[in-house]
Amino acid sequence: MSANANEDRMSQGESPVSVLVVDDQASFRRALREVVDATEGLVVVGEAASGEESLDAAAELAPGMVIIDKRMPGMGGIEACRRLTARHPDLVVLLVSREDPDPAVASSCGAAAFVTKRDLTPRLLMEVWRAHGPG
Repeated sequence: MSANANEDRMSQGESPVSVLVVDDQASFRRALREVVDATEGLVVVGEAASGEESLDAAAELAPGMVIIDKRMPGMGGIEACRRLTARHPDLVVLLVSREDPDPAVASSCGAAAFVTKRDLTPRLLMEVWRAHGPG
């Protein structure tokens, strides 16, 4: 979805879901932004390059969804997910990785889902939001 389409939705009284993207690689943050921008009803409100930065950004921006990489220097995505969901119980966190995901990891840290980076699509983002976002 283009920014204009998101603006049209907002003018019709529907607010898009705000998304924070978190990855230590700027190139992947750009790719995440493109997937989110292509997803109807979602809009990127911020980026973070580490787990530590994600905590501050989530507190400041109050996103509805966080897409976070599992492996990052310093605080990785798993620990950041634990802290994010403890501080913001309604937050939908999507944990992503290049490696095949273990569903037990998602449930152990409070993530709504754990998927490979190659599987990230607008359809998957909406499925996760519909399944785990506020009713």
